[in-house]
Amino acid sequence: MATLLHIDSSVLPGKASASRAVADAFRAAWEEQHPQGTVIYRDVAANPVPHITADAHTAGFTDPSDRTPEQSAAFAARVKLIEELEQADAVLIGAPMYNFSIPSTLKAWLDNVILPGRTAGENPSAKGTPVTVVASRGGSYAPGTPREGCEFVQTYLGVLLRESLGLEPEFIVPELTMAPRNPAMSELIPLYRASRERAFADATTKAKELAERFAM
Repeated sequence: MATLLHIDSSVLPGKASASRAVADAFRAAWEEQHPQGTVIYRDVAANPVPHITADAHTAGFTDPSDRTPEQSAAFAARVKLIEELEQADAVLIGAPMYNFSIPSTLKAWLDNVILPGRTAGENPSAKGTPVTVVASRGGSYAPGTPREGCEFVQTYLGVLLRESLGLEPEFIVPELTMAPRNPAMSELIPLYRASRERAFADATTKAKELAERFAM
């Protein structure tokens, strides 16, 4: 049966988080198609993975027999995360925009799983795995908007996931999520609602499409 790797990184819990809510809709549709499948779940906001240390980094370039105990322990933690990525038939990532970029906890996960010679390089071990990224943001950074040039989430993740890890990323973008809470954005609430509805619909559709793909 198919395996889904689900990564959440929003600091907000449950439905208070747009990225979590939309990712949950994706996961629910996926599980409906694969009731006997496996979901590997990591909430890197609630349970952060270690940031890369010198031991964790240098261990990747050191022969196992020459590693210090500290290098071996740090590298073992990285390997567990890498193996979860390699086992996945599909990946789901909740990536809210914080200060124009991704949460540091998500960056830490990425730094751990990117390993030249294994997950990155000429023949990435998870090459071709489809990744659905729920890239929520409080405003709009779409082409033609005043802040188009400040969109660093899709730009960064698109390059990193595709070029470094050899994955196949697609994005679902619920935007203007601050509109209901910011009086200055009240006139944008209809656009926020439309974006949210579209994101939920896209999540359900994409999950079913991928689930059918792996059912063949």
